[in-house]
Amino acid sequence: MVMDSLRFNLQQSPIQLKPRILRPRITNNISNQTDETDPRPSSSAGKVQRLVLNNEGRTKLNADPDREFYSYPRFVNHVDDGFISSLTELYRNRLRPGSVVLDLMSSWVSHLPEEVKYEKVVGHGLNAQELARNPRLDYFFVKDLNEDQKFEFEDKYFDAVLCAVGVQYLQQPEKVFAEVYRVLKPGGVLIVSFSNRMFYEKAIRVWRDGTEYSRIQLVVQYFQSIEGFTQPEIIRQQPAGAQISVMTRLMGFIGLASRPDPFNAVIAYKNFKPIYE
Repeated sequence: MVMDSLRFNLQQSPIQLKPRILRPRITNNISNQTDETDPRPSSSAGKVQRLVLNNEGRTKLNADPDREFYSYPRFVNHVDDGFISSLTELYRNRLRPGSVVLDLMSSWVSHLPEEVKYEKVVGHGLNAQELARNPRLDYFFVKDLNEDQKFEFEDKYFDAVLCAVGVQYLQQPEKVFAEVYRVLKPGGVLIVSFSNRMFYEKAIRVWRDGTEYSRIQLVVQYFQSIEGFTQPEIIRQQPAGAQISVMTRLMGFIGLASRPDPFNAVIAYKNFKPIYE
């Protein structure tokens, strides 16, 4: 009877653990975070102020459920080494050691700096096999954010939320950003990074039809649609043209080589940007 009860609880839980660790129970460990440190957000803080996308802009060429598209693992890198290096350095500079981190739309690869220790790293994605291979995740959960935008976490739980090369697939970005706001601690950061790569049939129409500049501005609008985020900060790194040889350019025209991935990130904080000594 005890074993049947345990099996039932495990099946009902939204959290899927990696085999080598025990299931942690999520509790609110921010008892030392008082309202005195929170600069009194308005009653509408964290709510969707306006919709950024119309219905047509949210459509995908492949309308099948995303769970089906991601049902088999893809153990590949979706961006190049230069992008990954820039992202890891950004995390190194913006995430404090000991933070509680949520890695949205994650995969088998971690972009967190190896030498930095965090209190807890929670992963989210659509393929459990990929997430189980990610060496930095303490545990993970599988959820289709285009069907359900609610997280199974208490308010003000995370110090940082990350979303790397996945924002282009969100059909309800306003609701997702609002939910991220809810689970962030005051002063917590949301870092959204992306390049020009995508699964074309799964990217929303406004992203597919956009330019690199318009995509950056689109993510900025996602932040601005939620009251309470600070003014978004844009980080943009373009591959230096001088570093691309003539031969590489010619090979690129015939599909035998590709140019380095541009690195884009949009960053904002909940309520205020902390200042650390």
